[in-house]
Amino acid sequence: MLRRLFFLFPDEKHAKLAVNQLIFKQISERNIHAIAHGVELESLPDATERQKKDTAFRIERFLWNANLLFFALALMAFFVSLIMAAFYWTLLALFVMTATFFAGEHFVVHVPDVHLTEFTDALSHGEILLMVDVPAGRVAEIEDFVHHRHPEAVVGGVSWSVDAFGI
Repeated sequence: MLRRLFFLFPDEKHAKLAVNQLIFKQISERNIHAIAHGVELESLPDATERQKKDTAFRIERFLWNANLLFFALALMAFFVSLIMAAFYWTLLALFVMTATFFAGEHFVVHVPDVHLTEFTDALSHGEILLMVDVPAGRVAEIEDFVHHRHPEAVVGGVSWSVDAFGI
């Protein structure tokens, strides 16, 4: 799983310069995606429709809600099994509750979470959002690189990306 870095640029000229420098830093052009509203991007790698619709956010929301549902069902099963004195069902319910708790805890603590909704205002004002997918070990390096070479860029945070699914 890759990490997606978000950078806001004031115009296409600055964003294109950053893209060229990132390519020089061994970031593939297929791992760089640009989004803009009301601005035609001619020289920047365009984001896919899945990326523009923030499919990752929908997947996260679905998985989170499914996790909560499984926990709630296991909690109900736990109380029913206690009343019925069904020892194995009680253990199974406890196991499911523990698994969903740790899955949720891992999701909240370890999975970075930035979404396109956080950039709506900037995009509506004509800024360009550059999304750069990098391995987790290169996040600090690339953020520092862009921050030092492009003071006009606003670092917008980190999220996750699955290259195979195009999100």
